[in-house]
Order: sequence, then C-alpha cells, then structure tokens
Amino acid sequence: MARGHDRIALGKKGESWAVSELENKNYKILARNYRTRLGEIDIIAKDKDTICFIEVKTRSSDLRGLPAESVSFSKKRQIAKAALGYLKENRLLDHKARFDVVSVDCSEGAPQIELLKDAFELDSNFTY
Repeated sequence: MARGHDRIALGKKGESWAVSELENKNYKILARNYRTRLGEIDIIAKDKDTICFIEVKTRSSDLRGLPAESVSFSKKRQIAKAALGYLKENRLLDHKARFDVVSVDCSEGAPQIELLKDAFELDSNFTY
C-alpha cells in the first residue's frame, strides 16, 4: 500500500515541477488534472498561440526506461480524446494544438526535467 502512495506522491511532485518548468518557458497554465469521461490530461497550457496537452511522466529510477517512453498507444488515444473534448467544450477547435510530454527523472537525486514538444501526433484514422 505504501508503495502506491509513494508513487502517487512522486507523480504529484513531478507535475508541480513540470508546471514550474513550463511557466519558466512562458507557458500559460490553463488547467491541471483535467478530467472528463473520455480521460484525463495532466496539464493543459498555452504556448504562444498553441494549446498544449501535456502528459507528465515521473520516474525515481531508470529500471523501466525513460519516463517519456512510457506513454503507451492507448494512453495517447485517451489523451487525444480528452483533448478533443476540451477543445470542443471551450470552443477552441480553430486553434493550433499539440501533444507534449514532460519527462521528470529523479533517479539521480535532483529532478532532471525535459520538455518534449510535439511528442506524438494522432494518426489519420483517429476518431472521437
């Protein structure tokens, strides 16, 4: 039980570090932990004129690979569906949008934070 709690706490810290990093890069945070019946998005932010849907991956070791490598195909689809819902709900379908990943690696003490812009795209077969 403590292990799951530790993972959740680390994830929350990772998201806070990611928000700080994004703000340092002049992103405007629009929402955190956006939830819909279609899925959840860790951070929604605006980078200049682009709406960014951001998945945060935090790891305390590199045993399971790099954090950004763990965004599965099904997770990408879930993020995309939630993103489309957000764009529709807020009448932003005419805005540019992209999917970013913030990788937070805590395996060597102080967190190493990396922003991967345009980390993935939807394929042409995507349906809502």
